[in-house]
Amino acid sequence: MMAAIGKVLLVVGAVLVVCGAACLMAEKAPFWGRLPGDIRFEGRRWSFYFPIMTCFVLSLILTLVLNLVVRLFLRK
Repeated sequence: MMAAIGKVLLVVGAVLVVCGAACLMAEKAPFWGRLPGDIRFEGRRWSFYFPIMTCFVLSLILTLVLNLVVRLFLRK
């Protein structure tokens, strides 16, 4: 039981480290948030931005990573 809790804590810690590093490096990536397919409308006093393609890419990456993590834990 304690070994399982230890593994979960290690994975959660690793995920937090990766997410933190991604947040720090996201400012330096010029394409992040400006992918083709992102919707942007601007007026004189307003703007509307919906990053649909950025959300799609982020969802794809997270799905792949989480599937890999789950497969590693369910392997016997």
